[in-house]
Parts: sequence; structure tokens; C-alpha cells
Amino acid sequence: MSPLIGAGYKKALDLNDVPQLAGMDSVKGAFPVFQSKLESGIGCRITTFKLVKALIFVTKWEILLTASLALIYSLASYVGPYLIGSFVQYLNGNQAFENQGYVLVAVFFIAKLIECLAQRHWFFRLQQAGIRARAVLVAMIYNKGLSISCQSKQAHTSGEIINLMSVDAQRVSDFGWIHDPWLIIVQVVLALIILYKNLGLASIAALVTTLLVMLANVPLGRLQQKFLEKIMTSKDTRMKATSEILRNMRILKLQAWEMKFLSKVTELRNTEMGWVKKFGYTFSLTNFLFWGAPTFVSVVTFGTCMLLGIPLESGKILSALATFTILKEPIYNLPDTISMVAQTKVSLDRIASFLQLDDLQSDVLEKLPIGSSDTAIEVVDGNFSWDVSSPNPTLKYINISVCRGMRVAVCGTVGSGKSSLLSCILGEVPKISGTIKLCGTKAYVAQSPWIQSGKIEENILFGEEMDRERYDQVLEACSLMKDLEILSFGDQTVIGERGINLSGGQKQRIQIARALYQDADIYLFDDPFSAVDAHTGSHLFKECLWGLLGSKTVIYVTHQLEFLPAADLILVMKDGRITQAGKYNDILNSGTDFMELVGAHKEALSALDSTVAGSVSENSTIDEENGSTCDVQKSVKKEEATANGQNGTDDIVGEKGQLVQEEEREKGRVGLLVYRKYITTAYRGALVPFILSSQVLFQLLQIGSNYWMAWATPVSKEVKPPVKGSTLIIVYVALAIGSSFCILSRALFLITAGFKTATILFNKMHLCIFRAPMSFFDSTPSGRILNRASTDQIAVDFPIPYTVGGFAISMIQLLGTVAIMSQVAWQVFIVFIPDCHLHLVTGNYRKFLPLCDASEVSQH
Repeated sequence: MSPLIGAGYKKALDLNDVPQLAGMDSVKGAFPVFQSKLESGIGCRITTFKLVKALIFVTKWEILLTASLALIYSLASYVGPYLIGSFVQYLNGNQAFENQGYVLVAVFFIAKLIECLAQRHWFFRLQQAGIRARAVLVAMIYNKGLSISCQSKQAHTSGEIINLMSVDAQRVSDFGWIHDPWLIIVQVVLALIILYKNLGLASIAALVTTLLVMLANVPLGRLQQKFLEKIMTSKDTRMKATSEILRNMRILKLQAWEMKFLSKVTELRNTEMGWVKKFGYTFSLTNFLFWGAPTFVSVVTFGTCMLLGIPLESGKILSALATFTILKEPIYNLPDTISMVAQTKVSLDRIASFLQLDDLQSDVLEKLPIGSSDTAIEVVDGNFSWDVSSPNPTLKYINISVCRGMRVAVCGTVGSGKSSLLSCILGEVPKISGTIKLCGTKAYVAQSPWIQSGKIEENILFGEEMDRERYDQVLEACSLMKDLEILSFGDQTVIGERGINLSGGQKQRIQIARALYQDADIYLFDDPFSAVDAHTGSHLFKECLWGLLGSKTVIYVTHQLEFLPAADLILVMKDGRITQAGKYNDILNSGTDFMELVGAHKEALSALDSTVAGSVSENSTIDEENGSTCDVQKSVKKEEATANGQNGTDDIVGEKGQLVQEEEREKGRVGLLVYRKYITTAYRGALVPFILSSQVLFQLLQIGSNYWMAWATPVSKEVKPPVKGSTLIIVYVALAIGSSFCILSRALFLITAGFKTATILFNKMHLCIFRAPMSFFDSTPSGRILNRASTDQIAVDFPIPYTVGGFAISMIQLLGTVAIMSQVAWQVFIVFIPDCHLHLVTGNYRKFLPLCDASEVSQH
């Protein structure tokens, strides 16, 4: 890590600076192990329990190692409270053995050193395991999204799947709490041992009080889990709506409906924020109860000592207070642990329910070994339906046999089942009965071009290695050479969102080129010539279907009847059935369906010819009268050529010439202006003084209560106490109650300010997005926007307010501690000089780079 931190201090980090992961930490190494463990065992149904088992199996060594480190940390942390009584006695002149002071100081130092090292390595290894868990979960969800059935896709949009990958997978990977349940028990037992050593039977009161405090978590935990489920459900609804709106933003802009749909998103957000506020205020109440819990335990314990007549000495009091301070951590972390367990369970249930969705039927296709049969495709008595419960199948009584190297054309009216026939050969339509046999690999060209955001070269290669000779042949066959010459960067041109900077014909030809480059055995084309002109269509038919694919098996759906005579077999479809099959001349006279298609085609052509003839006659008349027709036609042609060449995207091309630029990021450390804007967004920062004042007052009351207990108790039994026992307890209880209410006010102010800020930022961001020109959506992948609305927004809702507040709280606690320690030795200031600038600068890049990768995954 040191070279990476040094490089981040000198320059902005990019992905090339980040070292490669170890084999087991990479998705390539961990995912197969996770998948095999998840899918093993009796039954293929994936449950939450099996998901947890698989995650534990993938990270088991890290979990075992961190468990031992956590135990060492706990033992080392209680060395100080255990020996502090002896140290106080030594300071009062009661030396037990020679050099006792040096031994005690050395033990304190070594124990603290071991505690710090164990804790740092514990947290690091857990983060490493969490990153691995998140990686395999995202990969599993992504793969599942590619294989779920069509009915499952209708119930789950891309926005919901993005939520699972960006929010739920991240929440499951937060492994910091995994050892807290058993670690709390260990720490309570160690605390009770120390308390029993110092206070005797009064430690039983401490045990009972601690158990009561912990049991109070049960109803609060259930309430938080309920609120979390509601939050995630409402977030899914909002992300679903946002994804659909972004997909159809061009239509909304043309109709001036963007503000109407913005109000719908805002309504969904208000519903979500209602549950978020309930969760936040419940969490504030939990913090109030459990920040006061250690003080409550100490009051009960010291009160019991007074009732039982157990003498309270300053050494025992300081040891008990130090023990309660350490015990405060597990008790304070308990609500966080319960909250994280609840959140993790909700996310695991959501991921498991998604992984339980029905996949495409695995037995639809019977794949034969390549070269084992001369028949490439064979369908016998096939009945298929998109909706299995429907009484009327989509395709009925399909019987076809296609030999290797054949050209099969499929024609029919709109809605006759042509595209469904190709889909059933792909295995995507649920099979009711019959058999489908395929021999060889297959490639598919859809009716609507599918283009991914990236370079043209990447779209054509689609993960394959570059073979320059084959690549050039494909470009030539698809008539893409001239298009690439026009583009400034050739095949290195970055294609915008859904190919926005390409024409429909260019997108279709790139899609055909991608299929051709895969060099499959069977090619399925769904109306590939509909988006190109007649000349280009003839070129593609000749150079692709009869040129590069001369030895391949090709099935093509087409409405252009001029491409039918060359086919070896023509399938005529009507109402989901193959009504005619044969060569062109054979079926032309053998039935009525194909004759109707030909007749309708000829009628359409004759009607078009008559319309064109009338238009030409009218133009000629105008020409005779005005003598300007030729000039007008030339002008129109020139304008059309100019429009086609520019394609309407010149205004959105960036300075570097590419339409889609890399995601921007600020360099260096985060400026103070950013923090200032954040903390002053809600009520112009009016609540910030109240938050700080509450924490300062809490810190003063805590210091005062500890000082009171140390001053008001005698050093030994022989010394008379300065105050009565009742006065001791009353003052301590008053200070404890005051500090608890300071915690409550701090938590309420922090939650109120944080949620108000999140609401304002959400509204401003979405207002800017919805009011942005269409060029913004053309040049910005939707994955980036969805990532802002999902991952970044949930960070603004939850962690950031607590993180900013926690920083202020930690600084105030640090200053209070330093102030107390400086009363004994002013040299302590030297130790606390901060030197973290290097880590802050590098940390910004380490945070940003994963977010860029998450945007890319969301985009796909």
C-alpha cells in the first residue's frame, strides 16, 4: 500500500496505478468457488441460509483470522482496567515489588500496542473479505439477470437489479459487525471478572443490569428491520420509475412532460423519506438509551456497593470506571450491530428472492456435439408459449429440419410469430411440448439494434481477440469502411448512450458485423435489412449472407420479398403456425398465404409508384411555371446529406472529439468549501451549533462525572471520604442524566439536519437532471445517473450524516482527552500533531475509482 499512497500524493490515481488483486480476491478466482458452493447440496433452490453458507465458505479463512485478532484485541484492551488499581496504589506509595512502576508502564504500553495492531489488522482483513463477498454477489446477480425467464424480467426492471448490486450487495459486504455478537459476550465476561475482583458481589448487579439493557434491543431491532424493509421496497419503486423515465427521456422532452414525471419521482421519494425518517429517529432513540446504559450500569453497581457496605476506594473506582468505559463500546455497538444484522438480513432475503426467480428452461434445447450431424436445426412437434398459463400457445405444431449450410427465409404478416420462431430456436421461449435439436454454435441479430456504450471496435469484437484480417473482411462485408472514414476517430469512436451518435442503419450494420465476427455455425437474422436502404440491403445480402456466411447455416426473417427467391427453404407463417414451406416457385402456386403476401407487396409497390408519379408530374408543372425545381431538389439533397453526415450530434461532442467522455473527478483533497456547503445546506447551518454544543456539554459532563467519582472517594479504607455516600450517588446520577439528554438532543439535531440535507440535494440533483438538454442524456450513460440516484443517494441518506457528526464528536472527545492529560504533562501535545494529509489525498482517489467501475456495471 505504501507505493500506492505515495503515488496518490504525487498525482491523480487511475486504474493503471492500482496493483492487481490476488487470485482468490478477484472475481475470476472467487466466483466459481462461491457458485459451486451455492448450487451444491440437496435441491437447487437458493435460500438465504445457503447464501450465507456460501459467503462464509468463500471468506472462511479471513473470518477465522479476524476472530482470533478480535479476541486478542479484547484481552489486550482489558489489561489497563485490570492493572489500574495496582498503579494507583503504587502512586500512593504502596509498592508491591521492586521496579513495579516500570513493569506496569511497560505492560500498559505493550498491551496498548498489541491492541492497536490487532484492531487494525482485524478491520483490514474484514474489509478484504467484504470486498470479496461483494464481488461474488454482484457477479451472481449480474449472471442471474442474464438468465432469468421473460416472465421474471417483466416483474423486475433494470433499476431494481441495479439496487441489488449497488445497495444490497454493498450492505452485505459490510463485515465490520460479524464478530460483534460473540465479542460482546466475551467483553462482558471480562468486565465482570474485573468488577468482581474490585467490587465483589456488586458485579452481579452489573451483570443483571447489562442483560436487561441488551434485552431491550429485541423490540427495537424488530422495529428497525420493519422500517428497513419498507425503505428498500420504496427505493425499488423509485429506481424502477427513474430507470423507465431515463429510458424514455426523449419522448418526455418532446411532449414537455418532464416536470410532470419529476413530480412523480418526488412523490415516490417522499414516501421513501417517510420510512427513512422513522428509521432514523428510532435509531436516535436507541442511541439515547444505550449511550446512557453504561452510566446506568455504573450507577446501579455503585449503589449496590453502598447497600452492601462494600468500601469504595479511588483505585477501585477508577478501575471500575475504566471497565465501564470499555464496556460502553459493546453496549453502544449493540444497537448498531442489531441494526446491521437487520439490514444485512433484509438485503440477503432480497438477493435470495431474486436468485430464486425462474431461469430460462434448460431442457428447451438439445445440443448435439459439433459435427455429429448434418442437420443443424430440427424442431419436431414444437409448441411454445411466452405465457405458459395461456391456453393458446404462441407457436403451434412447429416442424422444421434445416441442414448445414442451408439458407432459410421466414416471412409472414406482422404478428404471425416470425421473431418468436427465432427466439424458440435460441431457447428463450418456454417449451410446452416437442423437441428442438441444435448442432453448432449460434449467433443472433435482433430486429432492434442492441449497442453498448463504448468504442465501435469493442462493439464488434465483443470480447473476442483481434484478428485484423477477419476484422477488415467483416467491415467490408457490412459496408462500414466508408462510415468509419467519415468518423473522426474511425472505429475508435465512442458510441453514445444506445448508439445515439449513429444512424439506424449504422447501428444495424455494426450489430451484423458483431455477429459475423463471432464466426458461429448457425446465424439467426431478425429482419436485418429493415433499417438500411435498398442498395445497402442488397450489398449486405450478397456479401454477408452469401459471402462470408457461404458455408454457414442462416435463417433470416424478412419483409423484403426480393430476398426470398435465393433461399433454399422458405417458411410462411400465419397465426403462430408454419402454413407453407418450400422453395419460392414451389410455394408460390401451392397455397394462398404466400400468394397473398406477394400480392400485397405488389399492390404496395404499385400504389407507391403512382404516388411518386403524381408527385413528379406536380413538380414538373411547378418547374414549368417557376423554373426552380432543379435548384430546390439540389438544395434539399444537399441539406439531407449534411444532416446525415452530422447526425445532429455536433453540438454535444466534447472538446476531445468523443461524444462520451470519461467520468469527471476532482483532483487533490476535498476542499473545505464542499464540507461547508454540506453542513450549511439544511437551515443554513442553524442546527450545527446545537449539535456541537450538545456534544461539548456531554463531554464536560462525562469528564465531570469521572472527576467527581475519583475526588469523592478515598484512596484507601483508612482515609475518611470527603462526602457522604448518598451525596456521591445523587451527584453522579444527576451528571449521568444530563449527559444522556445531551446525547438525545445531539442525535435528534443530527438526524434532522442530515435528512433535510439529503432531501434538498435529491431535489436539486433531479431538477438539474430533468431540466438538462437532450444532449446531456445523449452523452451521459444512464448508468452514471442511476448510480447517483441509488448508491450515492443512499450514502447521503445514511452514512454521511453519521460520518460527519462522528468526526466532530471524535474531535471534541480527542480535545477533551488531551486537555485532561495536559494537566499532568503538557508534552502530550507533541503526540497528537496530525499527519494524515497524505492519506486524505490518496483516499479520495481510492473512493472515486470503485464508483466509476460501479457506473460501468450499472450501464450494462
